[in-house]
Parts: sequence; structure tokens; C-alpha cells
Amino acid sequence: MAKIFYYHGKTLEELQKLDLNEFMKLLPARQRRSSKRGFTEQQKKLLLKIDKAIKGEYKKPIRTHCRDMIILPKMVNLMIHVHAGNKFVPIMIQQESIGMYLGELTMNRTKVEHSAPGIGATKSSSAISVK
Repeated sequence: MAKIFYYHGKTLEELQKLDLNEFMKLLPARQRRSSKRGFTEQQKKLLLKIDKAIKGEYKKPIRTHCRDMIILPKMVNLMIHVHAGNKFVPIMIQQESIGMYLGELTMNRTKVEHSAPGIGATKSSSAISVK
């Protein structure tokens, strides 16, 4: 038996029927304050693309630089490509990510890997002749 998803006591279908003001009351404080200020122009463009993609009018992959967009219930099961500094990372929006920011789902820092130390990096390496 599959586990039923609940977000603050409501199923996904109930969340999708709520309007934005009712959904905002369920969000944690930081996301609620951010959404009360209203959406930026970039976020409004992203929401228009999402609405068109749900209707089937938008065929291209949804790409955005808007990492501060809160994941809404209507975004569930969509593939959104979020910019991570140098490339777009595809994210499949799951039910569990409702209320999170898009930027939380993409890693934009990579592990720094160094090779051997260069000449002059240590006292002993300065004694080595340079070829």
C-alpha cells in the first residue's frame, strides 16, 4: 500500500485546490513572509511558463535563474531546469519538496580538488631546481 502524502494535514489534491492566500497560511514563517511581499517579475514569468506547461502549450523545457521561487503545489511532477552558476540543473519536483525554494534543490558549489603542491609552496620545495 502506497503511503499517502500530507502537507500540514492536507493531501496533494486538497493543496492544489487551495488558492495562494490559503496555501500561504500553511507555509513556514520564512516562506510565508517572502510570499506575502508578492512575486518578483522573474517569478511571475516563471509562473506563466508553468501554467502554459500544465496546459500543454509550452513544449520547451522550463529554464530559470529564479532560485528564490517557492515550490507551489501546482509545480508537482514538472521538470524545471534551475541555474546553478554555470549550468542548468534539471529538477523533478516531488510532493515532498512543496514549500522549499528551488535553490535548495540544486548544488552550486563543487568540491575543490588540488593536485600536488607547486614550487615554493613549502620550504622543502623551494630547494628543488626548476627545469
